[in-house]
Amino acid sequence: MRKSGKNSEFQWQKSSFSGGGGEQCLHIAKKDDAIMLCESDDPATIITTSPEKLAAFIAGVKAGEFDHFVS
Repeated sequence: MRKSGKNSEFQWQKSSFSGGGGEQCLHIAKKDDAIMLCESDDPATIITTSPEKLAAFIAGVKAGEFDHFVS
């Protein structure tokens, strides 16, 4: 994954699990074959990954592979 500055030309979508007041929001966008993620508290930092890597990460979260980070 790499980081770069946020670009307003993309169609950013806010997570439905984000805070209602606009804070602690995760935004996601797609450009070509890349998936971009950023947080509302640091919108200039963008994480870029592939759809396959994001799908593997989400599958790991659903399987509980990262639960030890929040316990």
